[in-house]
Formats: sequence, C-alpha cells, structure tokens
Amino acid sequence: MPASRLPPFSCFDRHRLVASGTAEVAALALKQLRTDNAAGPLLVFDNATGRTHDFDTRGSDADLLARVAEAFPAAVEAAPDAAADELPAPRRGRGRPRLGVVAREVTLLPRHWAWLADQPGGASVVLRKLVETASRAGADQDRQRRDSERAYHFLQTIAGDLPGFEDAIRVLFAHDRAGLEAALHGWPEDVRAHTLRLAFDSADG
Repeated sequence: MPASRLPPFSCFDRHRLVASGTAEVAALALKQLRTDNAAGPLLVFDNATGRTHDFDTRGSDADLLARVAEAFPAAVEAAPDAAADELPAPRRGRGRPRLGVVAREVTLLPRHWAWLADQPGGASVVLRKLVETASRAGADQDRQRRDSERAYHFLQTIAGDLPGFEDAIRVLFAHDRAGLEAALHGWPEDVRAHTLRLAFDSADG
C-alpha cells in the first residue's frame, strides 16, 4: 500500500480533532480526555484503515505507554542490511546490462504480431511497456479504492448523523474531490478536513 502523509492515528472528541500522531500520542490524548470527562464520544482512528482502535488507558501514563509499546513494537533495522548498503557495487562487464528478463511463451493472434512488428524497439520492448502501463493503472485504481474505503469507515463512525451523509458517500466512491468538498460543506471543520485527507492524501503524497 502507498505511504500516506497522514500520521498513523488520530484522536477525536466527537467532531473535534484533538491529536494526530503515533500510537503513543493518540493513546495519551485519549487518556487525558477520559480523565477530563470530555463529552465525547471519544474515538481513536487508525488512519491506514479508517477504523477505530481502542486503548486500555487504565493506570499511569507509564502503564499505558508500556501496553502501547507491546502492541506496536518499533521496527528495528537489521545490522546486516545496513552493512550491505556499504558494499561496493559489482563491476559491470561489457555488453548490454542484465535486465532480469525472464523468457516465457506469448501467444497472440496474427494481427497482434503484425502490429508489434511495426512498433519501434521490437515486440519485447513494446510488450514490456504495455505491461508497465497496465500495472500502473491497476495500482492507481487499487489505491483509490483503499483510500475511499478508509474514508468511508471514518465517516460511517463519526458522521452518520450529519446532513448529506449519503451524498457524501456517493461522491466519495466516485473519487470526485470537488464533489466531496461540496457535499461536506457546512460539516464540522475537523471532520471535513480529515475525510479529505483520508480520501486523497495517498494520491498527493
């Protein structure tokens, strides 16, 4: 999945964004809201999915952070991988560079072979370009679907009672930014801004 510029978690007090950041930041914000008896509902969202994530905020801040550290262990780079980056690049020999090409049988109709024969670079070059183009288009569609789904889960939880909810969902899944901005007009500012980030930040990043 493409990396989003959104922080991993966001904590809301009803329609107000209180904090965005790591799991530790969101959990501490949630704990403080509960201590202050905030009106709520108090919700922490996993921004990768748009779904809520609850934290056990009982005990001290240290207790809470220990539980968060256990649930979300930090990734540690292995030393051998770092050392490998320092190795000199292998000397390139004469001739064409190795492309990692794998030969496989391709079956096409005669008119397809005729068309390929007229293209510059030969059949292999053209086919590789076609595959690359198609794979990029598929990746864009998958990203749009994932972004729309995470924004939908967020909206379903936090905005189901807001006016124009169904219209917002419709234009969301059409991946229509201008239409979504219009549908969210008049909604609480933090909900509107967070929805747009969930729905489109992967494309902007």
